[in-house]
Amino acid sequence: MTRQPTLQDVAEAAGVSIATASRVLNGSTRRVGPQLRARVLDAARRLHYTANAQAQALARSSSPLVGLLLHDIADPYFSLIASGVLAVAEEYRMRVVIASTGTDPDVAAAHLAALRGQRARAAILVGSRTTSDAGEARLAEEVEQFTSAGGRAASVGQPGLPAHTLCPDNTGGGAAVGRHFRGRSSVAVVAGPGRLQTVRDRLHGFRAGLGRSEDTLVEADFSRDGGYRAAQAVPADTTAAFVMSDVMATGFCTGLRDRGLRIPQDVWVAGFGDVPSVRDLSPALTTVRLPLVELGSRALELALGEDQPQTIGVPAELVIRDSSGP
Repeated sequence: MTRQPTLQDVAEAAGVSIATASRVLNGSTRRVGPQLRARVLDAARRLHYTANAQAQALARSSSPLVGLLLHDIADPYFSLIASGVLAVAEEYRMRVVIASTGTDPDVAAAHLAALRGQRARAAILVGSRTTSDAGEARLAEEVEQFTSAGGRAASVGQPGLPAHTLCPDNTGGGAAVGRHFRGRSSVAVVAGPGRLQTVRDRLHGFRAGLGRSEDTLVEADFSRDGGYRAAQAVPADTTAAFVMSDVMATGFCTGLRDRGLRIPQDVWVAGFGDVPSVRDLSPALTTVRLPLVELGSRALELALGEDQPQTIGVPAELVIRDSSGP
């Protein structure tokens, strides 16, 4: 029987120490220089070395597994964040499992419990906190159990979980849109579900920037179809509309055009997120830009590299693409 190559075989073939080979192949958070890393990976490929995941988990009390829990993987906002997580996981030679949790904190807690049972190394939770105090408390308790068992956790959203947290400036982004719309005679807001803290923050900021409340508020699903339906509900004399996600805004713009309204000549429209597809709309959508890919990569870097939980604000920037309007 052919002997299976060992970590020592890889280290000798690459001309490095066993510790260095282990850091490269076993997902260590300690960095290895690119030249040494390339030598180890090349030696592992030549020898057909395969790490023993079960032995790694027993030795470290964790597996090279990252759980990524987010509201909706089909939404480009979340898929861009996921791409950042995946890029860092690849660098550390870790596997990523993705679960769409919707907006229910109990669903997220159930997935996190399953990850704890698999001895996952890290969990990244992406999405808005909700107004359900009981549900959020249960999720926070599950995060504590996950970290007590040796896992590492980070969140992209509002503060409230006992984990590293990256906080997009939803309030500031909404305020920037409000200032852009000042002076409009009939202003609409197309909001997501009111139980989401993200929606409340963006709405609060928008009203502060506008200097008053909106004339029309429509609550819709965070989806293209939700935006399309919202376009049928706003008054015909609307001159500006803040749509709280770019995916919703795409459907909203189509809905306005189906009603015979022009963008931006009749209605200014602004979204939130700056996903790449909205740049291809005609005209391109004014929106609030967030560094979505960087949010994902930074979240996993924090989970793997920092012990004490940190809360980090992430600025939002208004990108104006409709220079002429009503």
